[in-house]
Amino acid sequence: MSRADEVRAALSRRFARLTTNAVTRWPQLWPVLRPALRFQFHTLAPNWDRIVSPDHIAPYEAALSAIEPRPRRGLDLGTGTGAGAFIVARRFPEAEVVGADLASGMIEEARRKTPPELTGRLRFEVADAANLPYEDAHFDLVALANMIPFFDELARVTAPGGRVLLSFSSGADTPIYVPPERLRDELSARGFVEFADFEVRPGTALLALKAEST
Repeated sequence: MSRADEVRAALSRRFARLTTNAVTRWPQLWPVLRPALRFQFHTLAPNWDRIVSPDHIAPYEAALSAIEPRPRRGLDLGTGTGAGAFIVARRFPEAEVVGADLASGMIEEARRKTPPELTGRLRFEVADAANLPYEDAHFDLVALANMIPFFDELARVTAPGGRVLLSFSSGADTPIYVPPERLRDELSARGFVEFADFEVRPGTALLALKAEST
């Protein structure tokens, strides 16, 4: 990587952290910050799979392995080039899976990479996590890897008895990161219970169950 590329990558990480910190405190800032973050990830898309570490999804996989019963409908939110969505679709072969991302470039890469055996029950869509185009209580599993959580929308689209999974590939050093205490507080306030923590160093993940009735 050239010096210029290193500088651009460092600035991108800083902007992602700044945006995460701002939006999780003041969601009303999202419309202001969204275009720049969307552009950032759109331009990164062609090289994304070379940028991320091979084990960036490891804590996500660890949390998935603890999910029972198997979900019928899953959403990988902030899917990027589809790594999480592919894992969900393969781990739960009976499930219909959607991978959604704000950046159209990421979705184009994910669609290009989709293997033929998954095309019948896995699709990729451009969508804003703050205003998802899905019905209330539609998904049994909503999973996020290195993604800003919009808590109201997570609660809205997750079915009672369903799970939300949030993972961060480098723990607190992940550019997009929310501390587990904050995640628990926000999800608890929206009817989630039975939290479980996972760690695959340096990454972390949190799994939460939405109560059957709230």
